Amino acid sequence: MIKSLIRDESGATAIEYALIAGLVSIAIIAALTLLGTNLSNLFTTVATTVEAASTP
Repeated sequence: MIKSLIRDESGATAIEYALIAGLVSIAIIAALTLLGTNLSNLFTTVATTVEAASTP
């Protein structure tokens, strides 16, 4: 019985999937954070340009 528990690798597979899911989540969060920062800068630039163009 103990030998069969030592050879059982089903738990290892679940841990691998959990690690992969965690790494994918971190990559998505980093990409969205970078995208949000870039969009914020873009909107600031557009607002500044529109404000400058509307001032006589």
